[in-house]
Amino acid sequence: MAQLFEKSKKVIEAHLSGTGIRAIAGSMVAYEGNVQFKSAGFGGGDGVLAGLKRRATGESLSLMECSGQGRVFFAVNGQNVTVVDLNNDTLQVESQQLLAFAGNLRTDVTFAGVRGATTGAGLFTTKVSGQGQVALLSAGGPLIHLEVSPQYPLVVDPDAFVAARGNLQQSFVTDVSWRDVMGQGGGEAFSLRWDGQGVVLIQPAER
Repeated sequence: MAQLFEKSKKVIEAHLSGTGIRAIAGSMVAYEGNVQFKSAGFGGGDGVLAGLKRRATGESLSLMECSGQGRVFFAVNGQNVTVVDLNNDTLQVESQQLLAFAGNLRTDVTFAGVRGATTGAGLFTTKVSGQGQVALLSAGGPLIHLEVSPQYPLVVDPDAFVAARGNLQQSFVTDVSWRDVMGQGGGEAFSLRWDGQGVVLIQPAER
């Protein structure tokens, strides 16, 4: 049963009927009904490893749990929102682009590398798997869906990457000549390459 809806291009609406959902802490903008909020910790599981991941990613993936009866509305900095349905499959999400998720879902955070000398920021992806819904954020406009097939691997800028689903393998391309053209050349700069069969979701604006 669906719990997450696109209220508008920039707001997610969650319907709670004795159920609970998890969302990024600080993303609630309004609610009605008898709704309780509590910290849900970190999206990468429990234990020492999760603590290390929490320090590495900062507070951007600090989660809250919303439960009870009513409606809750979520938004982050005017970014566009999209609800993706999962049916016992896996979605790889850039951790900063995850807004909320509902259903029988498991999450795990993995470190995917350093974005580049220009930003020095880490790239963390959250794997969400199971059955349910995931609400994603995208800057600059709605998500763009790009098909990946064995004949046509896809290379994307890490700052534009939002999510990927399907039978896809991720690798890094370090020979990034276009960064030199843009004056962003650096020994650590790389792009993400996706091989296999699936869909990669990107945003029109960079982080």
